[in-house]
Amino acid sequence: MKSVDELVSKALEFKKRGLTEKEIGDELHLSPETVTWLLTRNVKSGDIPKDVKIGWKTIGVYGARMGFVAAAMTDIIAEESEKAKAEPDTILGIAINGIPYATLVSEDLTKELAIYRPTGERHGGGGAFSSNYANVDGKRVVLIDDVMSTGDTLAEAIQEIQALGGKPMLCVVLVNKTGKNEILGVPVRGLIRARILS
Repeated sequence: MKSVDELVSKALEFKKRGLTEKEIGDELHLSPETVTWLLTRNVKSGDIPKDVKIGWKTIGVYGARMGFVAAAMTDIIAEESEKAKAEPDTILGIAINGIPYATLVSEDLTKELAIYRPTGERHGGGGAFSSNYANVDGKRVVLIDDVMSTGDTLAEAIQEIQALGGKPMLCVVLVNKTGKNEILGVPVRGLIRARILS
């Protein structure tokens, strides 16, 4: 677990590089509120926001370990597909940390792989689908990401898929830091749920 001082240093470094608070939150797996506090804690007084820092480097340094996690995600997708009586056409990885999991899951399920890059507030909102991979036009899509801190990135991707006539059918994440079980009507399944109990 990183110390608060290390998180402040990282947040300030990302801010200098031009990232927004939401983008810094995505990079550090923290809520935007926590990032605001980290960036202003010497300026404003106030209580530390309740948040959980998620680090999964122990998994991420070895492809085999990521494969085990992807196998669990594949199993969840198969279970949800059976309930919905519909299989996905395409597995979509949210850049950057959802891509390796989506790649392994698409291989396990022998489905197409699509990649979505959220461009965020710096670029006027909205994101982009990589043209080097499958498109989502008119397809049933499962979205995969690592950590869901607010659900904003997944909501953005869902709306972009729908704008192309695709049908987002499920979101699967390694860690869900929210109390949400769905986003814009699309079910969310997390391998782990981490929440502060109040």
